[in-house]
Amino acid sequence: MKQAFRTALMALLTATAAVAQAQKIGDVDTAFQWLGPNHKIVVDAYDDPMVEGVTCYVSRARTGGIKGGLGLAEDRAEASIACRQVGPVRFKGPLPPKDEVFSERMSVLFKRLRVVRMVDGARNTLVYLTYSDKLIDGSPQNSVTAVAIDRATPIPLKN
Repeated sequence: MKQAFRTALMALLTATAAVAQAQKIGDVDTAFQWLGPNHKIVVDAYDDPMVEGVTCYVSRARTGGIKGGLGLAEDRAEASIACRQVGPVRFKGPLPPKDEVFSERMSVLFKRLRVVRMVDGARNTLVYLTYSDKLIDGSPQNSVTAVAIDRATPIPLKN
């Protein structure tokens, strides 16, 4: 029983550690609000948890006002992404052909911002896609970027 609990706990910790954490880079105000924070565009950086040396920058709107200040507002579904090689690339293990590297809640109940990494093995390139989805109906708005990896460093793929 203790061994099964330990194994389950380790699996949970490993899964949690593999999710990218946001680092706020900055923001700009886009509309003044009399009560609560202003509407703004925020830029966050996410280091790919499985690929050292690759960082994705995501910009998106944040709703201000009273609802935004209380965390009750639903942010717009639009986001932009740019991923870059920021250091030597090193893979922490084989990569699946498609993997969600980041997800963040954009509304109280239903909407999430997602960043998915796809591997283009033929071109030795990592492709990152950002989009938002809802429980019932997702948004077709998306943004894509790619990071070409030097051919001397082949991308290890999970089968």
